[in-house]
Parts: sequence; structure tokens; C-alpha cells
Amino acid sequence: MSAVKMYTTAVCPYCIRAKALLKQRGVEQIEEIRIDTDPAARAHMMETTGRRTVPQIFIGDTHVGGCDDLMALDARGGLQPLLAA
Repeated sequence: MSAVKMYTTAVCPYCIRAKALLKQRGVEQIEEIRIDTDPAARAHMMETTGRRTVPQIFIGDTHVGGCDDLMALDARGGLQPLLAA
């Protein structure tokens, strides 16, 4: 299974929803990077993704995007193959 990395904050409801979906799809471990406690991580996230909002989700080397992007990917059947790669 591909590694999953997610930029998050402590009280983000979209982060919680994204983590729940990933767990439902069999992801056992998510590397969480808290940008609310680490300004350098926030800067790196914005530099890498061009986005300011959380969550920002990476599966392997692929930037999936945020929670809505993850949900859309799952709805069109693209999440499981990406996780399995």
C-alpha cells in the first residue's frame, strides 16, 4: 500500500473526514504533519501544493488535494488503485 501523508491542523473537520475515509479504504497509517504547530511545515506545504488550506493529502508521490478532492477521487473509483500502487 502506498504511503499516505496529510498536512493537518488540530481541529479541522475536513481533516477528520478525510482520515475517516482513508481508514475505511484500508489505510492503517497516515503520516500527519501539523501545520498549526510548525510554521516551517506550513510554508513547505504552501510551496509544494500552492494551497493554503488543510488537509493537503499525498498518496505516494501524488498530490491528491484536499478533502473534497479525495472524496471525488474515491467516487470515480480512483482512490483504491492509487492506494494499491
